[in-house]
Amino acid sequence: MSTTRYVEQNALPALLEALRTAFGQEQRILVPVLQPAVKESVVFKPWQLGMAFTLKKATVPPKEAVLPPCETLVQYKRTKNPENPAELTLEVTEETHCQPTIVFGCRPCDARGFSILDRPYLQGPFADPYYQRRRESLTVITQTCNSTGNTCFCHWTGSGPTHPEGSDVLMTAVENGYWLEAVSPRGEKLLAALSLADGAPHADAAQKVRENVNATLEPAPDLSKTQARLAARFTDADFWRDQTARCLSCGGCTYFCPTCYCFNITDEGDGYGENPGRRLRTWDSCMASHFTREASGHNSRPNTQDRMRNRISHKFSTYPETWGTFSCNGCGRCISNCPVCLDIRAIVLAATSD
Repeated sequence: MSTTRYVEQNALPALLEALRTAFGQEQRILVPVLQPAVKESVVFKPWQLGMAFTLKKATVPPKEAVLPPCETLVQYKRTKNPENPAELTLEVTEETHCQPTIVFGCRPCDARGFSILDRPYLQGPFADPYYQRRRESLTVITQTCNSTGNTCFCHWTGSGPTHPEGSDVLMTAVENGYWLEAVSPRGEKLLAALSLADGAPHADAAQKVRENVNATLEPAPDLSKTQARLAARFTDADFWRDQTARCLSCGGCTYFCPTCYCFNITDEGDGYGENPGRRLRTWDSCMASHFTREASGHNSRPNTQDRMRNRISHKFSTYPETWGTFSCNGCGRCISNCPVCLDIRAIVLAATSD
C-alpha cells in the first residue's frame, strides 16, 4: 500500500515552504500563478514565501522544468596564437548546472507530458545529458482533476483526469484539504519525510472524488486504427488542405503543448575577447515555415497543410510507430488557445474515418 498524507487547504503555503528542503537540498518549487492579462492565464513560476498561487489548470504546461525555452549548452572561447595567427585554440565549457525542481499542482496531462518527452530524450540511441540531469532531479506533485473542460480529451489518448503516469505524488481535493498519494518511489520518499497527517482517514473520500470525475467522461472514440490510417493519408494533399484551411501557422499549438519538443541550435558571439560565445538550444515550431528550410533554400514542407500534416502525423502515427503510444496527451491547450479554433480532435477523427 502506498504512503498517503493529508494537508489542510490553508496549510498549502507551509507545505510549499517545507518542500524547499526536500531530499536534503534546496529545491526550486514551480507553482501555478495567475497572470494579469486581457485573457486570464495561469503560468508556472518559482515559489516565494507569501506569493499568491492558484490550483487552476495552467494555460502553459510546466515543460520548462525539463526543457527550458532557451538554454545554454556550452560556452566557448577562441584564442589566436600571436606568434602564429593561423593557430587557433578553442576552449569549450559545458553547462552542467541543474537546480533540483518540484512541480506542484500540475494536472495529469502535464505529468504524462514528461513521460512522453522521456522516450526520445532518454530512451533513444543517445540520452540527452541536459534533459537527463533535469529529469533525474525533478519531482512532480500532480493535482487530479475534479472536472473536465470542453476541450479536454485525455481519455482518448490512454490517460485520464486521475492518471498517475509521470507523477510522483497525486493530490486529490477532499473536504477542507487535499489527500496526497505517493505513486513512485520518489514520491514515497518525499511523503515519508514530510510532517503531515496520515491520509488513511480521507482515502475513501478521495477515491470517491476520483470515481465521480471519471464517471463524467463521454466514451472515447476507437483510435486503434488511427496510426495506420494517418500514414495512409499522408500523401492525400486534398485532405490536409481541407482540414487546415483556417490555420494561420502561428505556432501557438506547439508552444502551448506539453509534448512538442522541436528546437533550434544557434551560436551567439564569436568567442573572441573577454566574453565567451554561447551555443543555445531554443524552442522552435514545426508549424513555422523556416523550421524545415534548408541552407540551399529548399523547404520540404513549404505550405501550411504540409506542416500540419507533419505535426498531427507525428503525434498520432510516427511517434506511436516508434514508441507504442500517442505523443498527444489530450490536454486540449492547442484547441483552447488556437485563434481560429482549429480542433485537433476533428482532424484525427476525419483521418481515422473510412
